[in-house]
Amino acid sequence: MNIPTLETERLIMRAFQDSDLDSLLAFHSDPLTKSVYKIEPVRGDIWRFIAMGRGHWELRGFGGWLLEEKTTHDYVGQCGHWFPEGWADVEIGYGIHPKHRGRGYAVEAANLVRERGHKTHCFKRQVSYIQSSNVNSIRVAEKMGAVPDGTFDMSGISHTVYLHQLH
Repeated sequence: MNIPTLETERLIMRAFQDSDLDSLLAFHSDPLTKSVYKIEPVRGDIWRFIAMGRGHWELRGFGGWLLEEKTTHDYVGQCGHWFPEGWADVEIGYGIHPKHRGRGYAVEAANLVRERGHKTHCFKRQVSYIQSSNVNSIRVAEKMGAVPDGTFDMSGISHTVYLHQLH
């Protein structure tokens, strides 16, 4: 499957590659990231994460992107749609490397993902599932205009469903 490369004002959004393994390993070693993604920061698990993300594109026709800064090509994080078996809604997920948090990258990327989901895939409902302790992610959802819309239990952990409004 050909995964499109997208651009925002400051970001290149591209497919995950084998060469991203070390950047993703550092990202998944961050305590906040570990609490959200539940992936052990070991090379084999990170490689499987890359393969799973690319496979999602193959199975669903949409998925996530790696985010890199346009000017430096530094790894910034990841953002995209996620819709595993058994979920009621398509999720807009985002995660930003600690050294790039607080700069608006998540909002910038997630706004493009939301618009693409609406225009390209005709998603009527897009959400973000966020643990109440993840204040950074809640702030991103609120900046995007998302509103709480119930809860969703994921692996025994309650998440607030933030419904993204279409603009």
